[in-house]
Amino acid sequence: MKIIPAIDIIEGKCVRLSQGDYTKQKTYNENPLEVAKSLQDHGIEQLHLVDLDGAKSAKVVNWKVLESIANNTSLKIDFGGGVKSDEDIKKVFESGANQVTAGSIAVKSPTKVHEWITEYGAERIILGADVRNNKIAINGWKEESEVELFPFIERFTKQGIEHVICTDISKDGMMEGSSVALYQEIMSRFPKLKLIASGGVSSMHEIQKLQEFNLHGAIIGKAIYEGQISLNEIADFYK
Repeated sequence: MKIIPAIDIIEGKCVRLSQGDYTKQKTYNENPLEVAKSLQDHGIEQLHLVDLDGAKSAKVVNWKVLESIANNTSLKIDFGGGVKSDEDIKKVFESGANQVTAGSIAVKSPTKVHEWITEYGAERIILGADVRNNKIAINGWKEESEVELFPFIERFTKQGIEHVICTDISKDGMMEGSSVALYQEIMSRFPKLKLIASGGVSSMHEIQKLQEFNLHGAIIGKAIYEGQISLNEIADFYK
């Protein structure tokens, strides 16, 4: 299982929110590249980079940060936040992302995501399933759609999607533990899925627990920045 650190960007800075609330923002570093280099130095190979400005404004905003990290590290980057158009996805791949996370767009325009799967390959598109009360939340989590989690995943797995990042919004940034039972249920329904857990992962013990359910990865954000999980612990995990 992969441990995938997250860097969330607002106005070019590395920040974290609590439960997706933009008013509960904490800045951890003015220089995301510095953070990315530090991750790479500890043996981390993959990065989850989120453009929070983009998620809110429905277009990619912080692509320069992506470009800078892609050009100055060898991290494999999956990028999400504001990818809504053909121009956006093209720009993101040209700026150095290896994968793109499609969240809101997969709810609002599933045919567009299907086109991207056909054009770029299923391996490069991650389905972003951000869940609140079993419904998919959209537009930087400001709105709840009527789309339910399991039919949403099923629709896209039938179109060839293999990777899904599932975030339980109620847990995100709270460091109170992740939705283990939810991930267990997803894996029991979709055993071949490359499922990445996100939201609330707060200890190495929990990561080991998630590993038991055959998850592909776990995204950690605030737990690293608040010192709950050290980069050395992550380095040891890979040894």
